[in-house]
Amino acid sequence: MSSKVTRLRGMYDVTPDQVWVWQKLEDIVTSALNQYGYKEIRFPILEKTTLFHSAIGEVTDVVEKEMFTFKTRKGESISMRPEGTASTVRAVLQNGLIFNDPQKLWYNCPMFRYEKPQKGRNRQFSQVGAEVFGFEGPDVDAELLLLTKKIWDRLGIKNVRLEINSLGTADCRAAYRNVLVAYFEKHFDVLDKDAKNRLHSNPMRILDSKNPALKTVIAEAPLIKDYLSEASQQHFKGLCDILDACGLAYEVNPKLVRGLDYYTHNVFEWITEELGSQGTICAGGRYDRLVEMQGGKPTPATGFAMGLDRLVELILDHDLWEFKSNTQIYLIKDKCTSDAKVMALAEQIRAVLPELYMTMNMGQASFKSQFKKADKSGAQFAIILGEEELEQGVYSLKALHDRNFGQKRFSFDELIDFLSQL
Repeated sequence: MSSKVTRLRGMYDVTPDQVWVWQKLEDIVTSALNQYGYKEIRFPILEKTTLFHSAIGEVTDVVEKEMFTFKTRKGESISMRPEGTASTVRAVLQNGLIFNDPQKLWYNCPMFRYEKPQKGRNRQFSQVGAEVFGFEGPDVDAELLLLTKKIWDRLGIKNVRLEINSLGTADCRAAYRNVLVAYFEKHFDVLDKDAKNRLHSNPMRILDSKNPALKTVIAEAPLIKDYLSEASQQHFKGLCDILDACGLAYEVNPKLVRGLDYYTHNVFEWITEELGSQGTICAGGRYDRLVEMQGGKPTPATGFAMGLDRLVELILDHDLWEFKSNTQIYLIKDKCTSDAKVMALAEQIRAVLPELYMTMNMGQASFKSQFKKADKSGAQFAIILGEEELEQGVYSLKALHDRNFGQKRFSFDELIDFLSQL
């Protein structure tokens, strides 16, 4: 006897009663990206493992603990993509997209990380990301933040705060790194296992620790703002000046470091308190050295990624949206009416009005049963068909939710003219 087949832990199904939320969310987000001049890019689920090791960093949670990695039959190590920036950089280099021209790109695809599943954090999750190449100034960083604020407004999401910080240049980070190592070495006995492992390889990641036992030590740690060069300070000030001029509120969080090694200069997170511990719904920043690290010419770059799963949870938990069916027309027929004639009529209408959403009951059912299904479908109107109507070419159209309209009869041309205006 075979056992019941279930989905893998940390994976999920999106059933029809929730798909509409995903579709509307994706439409709003990608429409905003397109409005700002960003173009879609698509890349594979599988990449060479070395891509993520070199781009993300060897001593990060993603690379150390979370990647789905396995070997091919020929022994090559490959991984399912855990994030989108590294793949985007690889794609633009391999396809010559930034040889001469700056690029503003976006993607929408599933990512995979081997994590402990919990609310707001699955092993498969969906991200929309934006990646910009070829612009040095803080103006494009500001545009990304203004764009995301526009998205929150259009989604109806409130109570979201923006935190920003500057990590400076590679030289700034190197100087700060030395100071951090010296500081944490004085508190070595307090550090947990992860912090001790990162102390000499990536001490800035200790600042991002969620361990309550390290809270006081982290709070008293030196701040990177005291080690920023004049150029880095001016770059960050330029970002703040634009946000101030545009009226976008923000908080400077000097402990914000982000979890990946490739960030430089400005970094940011959009955070909500309404999703528990998984409150970051969008994050990103500059990664001016990553293109060169992957074999390209020095190219300034910046971007963000937002988690669609968490946005869907936020929308559903707070009933932000009301379901509206795509179905506009429901065909209802009596039991004596020929299925062939009804199907032929339906195809005729669809051929003339390809944008019309229309459905019908399959098989035999009473008028009462069909009207119940029509109401449940969310359709605006029902076309009621009998053999006599089909022979005469006169069709009854009944409004399902508008009592003032009632029920009216149309010729085929009149019916098409009316439906074209829906």
